[in-house]
Amino acid sequence: MVQYLLALTPTFLVLAFFFLGPFNWSRQHTWTRTVTCAFVGAIALRYMLWRLTQTVLPYPNDGLNFYWVWLLFIVETLAFIEVVIFLVLMSRYVDRSAEADRLAHIFFARDKSELPTVDVFIPTYNEPLDVLERTIIGALSLDYPAGKLKVYVLDDQRRDWLKAFCDEKNAIHVTRPDNTHAKAGNMNNGLKVSSGDFVAIFDADFVPYRHFLRRTLPFFSDESIGIVQTPQHFFNVDPVQSNLGLENIWPDEQRLFFDEIAPSRDVWDVSFCCGSCSIARRKAIDAIGGFPTESITEDLLTTLSMLNRGYKTRYLNERLSMGLAAENLTGYFVQRERWCQGGIQTLYLHNGPLRGPGLSLFQRIMFLPMSWLVQYLVRFMILLVPIVYLWFGMLPLYFTNIADYVSYQMPLLAAYFLLMLWITPTRYLPVISSAVGTFATFRMLPTVVSSLVRPFGKPFRVTLKGTGNEANKFDGYSFAWIAALIAITALGTLVNIVPETSHVQGQFSPIAACWSGINIVVLVIASLICFEKPRRLFHAFKLNEAASVDGVAGRVVSLALDKAVVAVPVETRFQSRWVTLRLDGFAPIEAELKQVTQRGRSMARGGDRQDYYLHLHFQLQGSARDNMIIKLYTGRYSQDVPDIDKVAVSVNLLLRSFGRTRTL
Repeated sequence: MVQYLLALTPTFLVLAFFFLGPFNWSRQHTWTRTVTCAFVGAIALRYMLWRLTQTVLPYPNDGLNFYWVWLLFIVETLAFIEVVIFLVLMSRYVDRSAEADRLAHIFFARDKSELPTVDVFIPTYNEPLDVLERTIIGALSLDYPAGKLKVYVLDDQRRDWLKAFCDEKNAIHVTRPDNTHAKAGNMNNGLKVSSGDFVAIFDADFVPYRHFLRRTLPFFSDESIGIVQTPQHFFNVDPVQSNLGLENIWPDEQRLFFDEIAPSRDVWDVSFCCGSCSIARRKAIDAIGGFPTESITEDLLTTLSMLNRGYKTRYLNERLSMGLAAENLTGYFVQRERWCQGGIQTLYLHNGPLRGPGLSLFQRIMFLPMSWLVQYLVRFMILLVPIVYLWFGMLPLYFTNIADYVSYQMPLLAAYFLLMLWITPTRYLPVISSAVGTFATFRMLPTVVSSLVRPFGKPFRVTLKGTGNEANKFDGYSFAWIAALIAITALGTLVNIVPETSHVQGQFSPIAACWSGINIVVLVIASLICFEKPRRLFHAFKLNEAASVDGVAGRVVSLALDKAVVAVPVETRFQSRWVTLRLDGFAPIEAELKQVTQRGRSMARGGDRQDYYLHLHFQLQGSARDNMIIKLYTGRYSQDVPDIDKVAVSVNLLLRSFGRTRTL
């Protein structure tokens, strides 16, 4: 017992460090981040030295198991390198909002006639009008002087109806004779017909907020800035949120990158363009010969090409636009496979991190696609280790005793998980985050391998938007992998629990059993993502604003382009199902009363009184619809998940496991 208590001492020290230190410190200060990341790095280095000297080098050359031990250590070494890069990045953080305030005060103090001209590019391929109209109307309503702003809709499908819509709204419709080089070629064609000093880019499903230019343009007062990137936020739930039944209580999958990693990259001058929601200096684009076409991720390669020429990318972590996340698993994997392949392609290009001129050694390291290359391999090996041991008796390391394992492995796991919980308290839960990564592994690992072997030749694929997910769908490929691994792991554990059938014995067996149990839990959660829930393309925003229905005063609590829910304090009988809705800033709206529901108020809002909810449908046309788009999508409302309710997450996952969901 004393031996095991002593083995737990390093873990207790890790817990003490975090609960006495970082959890009481601000995570925005550089010194707190540096100290915390250095501490975690030291724990990781301690573990790797133990692995090498005590568990790998002493292992005898006994055949296949010898090579298995070394293979796992090499994979762990790659993971260690990725972790070190991550720790270096996260050891610093910058919030440029105050800088944006200061620069904007100076930038916009000049006469309007002296402001630079801006072209807004909206590259589009197959998006429907209900997706495109939001982006076009939002771009046209940007707060910038008339005559200084032009909106170009770059149509790679040459659609007559889109040209008619652009003509009606005073946007410029641009086509080209072919679709060479996909999105990059489309934008290069846009450069030929435009002449603005700056080029803002919004994918066809992203709506800029009205003050986007007022927050981003001032950074270009520094002539070395080539691009300003802003985060991508979404007004719909992504398939992971939906399929796990965690809408409204779990943030979208990209928040960790945009809210935490991207600001840290910026302070090291290794921020990169993410395509949409960015603005670039035309002079810098011209200096690199237009948007690069050698990679299917032209945004990342644009950043690298500009770095070759001495231009930098700035990241402003403010919500300045809103768009559509991938609406189903098909779109989810189209996106991520494209990002993965494009990142790996840079390794082979003349302007990439290995061969690109003008890059420092630090920049070269930070632009290596280590995350794509390592993360899925590591996750697959984590699933494989207990299976190989339980079925074939092959140890993953030269094992001495449980106490040593506890002394070195547990402090590392505790340190890493606590670091993530400190850095991103509203964006990370170990089991859920691991399950999401595990789910993606079975499709992404083959993409990594194929991209390394054959990086080019796979065409650019557009992520489908505006299609929704009207019916239950099922990712049979991923589920087959997950189900097989669960079965093999569980059966291997059961076989070795029974003394008569067990063929592995020794102190590693309890660790393998615990490891298997954790893997099964993670795989079960991952399996839930395979079952797609049907959901309509209905993007409603929660409000609390005054409204009236046929003169009955109330509050509009939910609003979309064609629907509203109005809460009234008293039950009201209307003479007709057609009623008049009055909202501030709009002419009276004729609406159809579809349904009346009832909900009790909390004590804080009036005891046991009831609110009556009027569900209204309406159709807006012309300027009224444009004004509703501007109201809803250009900066007044958001769909944030402010914090993670761990109890709600657990309850919803349990319900989802039994095929049920709970609406919060």
